[in-house]
Parts: sequence; structure tokens; C-alpha cells
Amino acid sequence: MSEHVYKIVELTGSSKVGMEEAVNNAIARAGETLRHLRWFQVVDTRGHIEGGQVTHWQVTIKVGFTLDGSG
Repeated sequence: MSEHVYKIVELTGSSKVGMEEAVNNAIARAGETLRHLRWFQVVDTRGHIEGGQVTHWQVTIKVGFTLDGSG
């Protein structure tokens, strides 16, 4: 098994649909500018309520990616 060095960034994705889509939105956007995405960790979840209904989700994640040349 090769050794890796990871860089970690924290992102907040949002969605009107749900938590999973909020995570996917954050990862998809990160993938537009970062390479070698390897893992994520959910660190916070929150939502917006209007009229007694959940109308918006925000999920904060940490995303780990390998640096160029580290495998």
C-alpha cells in the first residue's frame, strides 16, 4: 500500500431537496477545481424552516484529496 499525503478543505453544500443532494452539490463543485478527491466527512447539518416546513438544507463537509505526486 502506498503512502498518501492529504489536504483537507471544508465546504458547505446546499439543497432544497435534502442532505444527500447538499453533499453531492459540494463535492461536484469541489471537483471542478480540485483533483484527486478521496473522501469526505460530514461535520455539520442545518436547515431553514418556513411555514413549519423544511425548505432548505445546508451540510458542511471536510473533503480530503491527495496532493500531486503522493499516489
